[in-house]
Amino acid sequence: MKRKSERRQSWATAPPCSRRGSSTSPSLKKSRSSTSQELYGLDQQDDLYLDITDRLCFAILYSRPKSSSSIHYFSIDNELEYESFYADFGPLNLAMVYRYCCKINKKLKTVTMIRKKIIHFTGSDQRKQANAAFLVGCYMVIYLGRTPEEAYRILIFGDTSYIPFRDAAYGSCSFYITLLDCFHAVKKAMLYGFLNFSSFNINEYEYYEKAENGDLNWIIPDRFIAFCGPHSRTKLESGYHQHSPESYITYFKSHNVTTIIRLNKRMYDAKRFTNAGFDHYDLFFADGSTPTEAIVKEFLDICENAEGAIAVHCKAGLGRTGTLIACYMMKHYRMTAAETIAWVRICRPGSVIGPQQQFLVMKQASLWLEGDYFRQKLRNQENGKHKTAVSKLLLAVDDISINGAENEDKQEPELYSDDDEINGVTQGDRLRAVKSRRQSKSNAVPLTCSLGVLTSALCSFVIWWIVYDYILPILLFCLDGLRIQ
Repeated sequence: MKRKSERRQSWATAPPCSRRGSSTSPSLKKSRSSTSQELYGLDQQDDLYLDITDRLCFAILYSRPKSSSSIHYFSIDNELEYESFYADFGPLNLAMVYRYCCKINKKLKTVTMIRKKIIHFTGSDQRKQANAAFLVGCYMVIYLGRTPEEAYRILIFGDTSYIPFRDAAYGSCSFYITLLDCFHAVKKAMLYGFLNFSSFNINEYEYYEKAENGDLNWIIPDRFIAFCGPHSRTKLESGYHQHSPESYITYFKSHNVTTIIRLNKRMYDAKRFTNAGFDHYDLFFADGSTPTEAIVKEFLDICENAEGAIAVHCKAGLGRTGTLIACYMMKHYRMTAAETIAWVRICRPGSVIGPQQQFLVMKQASLWLEGDYFRQKLRNQENGKHKTAVSKLLLAVDDISINGAENEDKQEPELYSDDDEINGVTQGDRLRAVKSRRQSKSNAVPLTCSLGVLTSALCSFVIWWIVYDYILPILLFCLDGLRIQ
């Protein structure tokens, strides 16, 4: 009883969303007493109310509030949930950001809520707090025109803090991305045209990101697709879906994909893509590892000379794939390693894993310099300065990258066999299996639904039996009596 009496004052009786007061403002926070801490071993926790606009508020509450005639509360904690691989917990994907923004805009425009304060609240789970704050911050950046710093500053008012996001690696983590990294990534994605919700196709995103439907995501629209590595034939094996090259051809052709880059060992014949008119390259490096300088250079050369979109895969299409696409983004868009990792994960959760994160941090400065030099060459070429010399230089570089010994047409080795790794499951194997299992589980018919269907069928049978055995004979008897009369 004492615990109940010491609960915080509910939202129904608290002044809504008085932000930018002092950190000890009674309308901003209400702390548990030290007596409660001592008696029940509770950490000191405070409700937090933050105004986003004059009608929109974000709150962290430790007891569930009730809506009133002037306040509407809602939570997405159990609606938009991150599907983890291991200990990772966010950020939420691009489709969830889109759904959240649509939800907020709809609530703000609904006639019945036009005079109400809209309060998005989250609970005590720190992981859900971080994801809820991520969504609110994205809304501020995308729809309210706030800078990443402004959005972040509102969310960390007072002594508020949010746990950073970690990678999908199994085991300990040594690299994190923050909410601010995510907000910068979203802002730059808008600036460079990666993010445009007016043309975003959420149905396509949610369909193709499922393991059974191809497990692919656009990282940069019309430029880069990250997808799960194809196999020699389509099948379900060892807990994950495998797709043949032919499963992707129709989609790739309809979206102007011209180039396929494979980063894992050979599990299908490249001619199945090249015979369909695609360029195909192999840049193998070990699962879970980082690429060599030669591989990074060759990847960038291929992408810079490709005319259409580029589809990149390794085994799961997460670690190696995300790392090399991130290298291109850092070079050509001058994004930081943390911003790039954040954007790739928003598009394709689980991307860039373990030491690949530190690798990108170490590559940032050199890739920025390479990008500056590359853009300067293009500017000189466009302005006609040293046009002939620059053109020859670019052609020479292109010739080396496209026609060099490493890319000469040669007979491919024998197909890579899974038997070669029978005693050692790779990181890609584990990640693909996790993704397939969790999505298959989420798509399964719930037990309650199955029981409901069974109950309905049973009731229908009983009704049919009563009609057939009792009511129908009576009706027939009455009809016979009428005929006799």
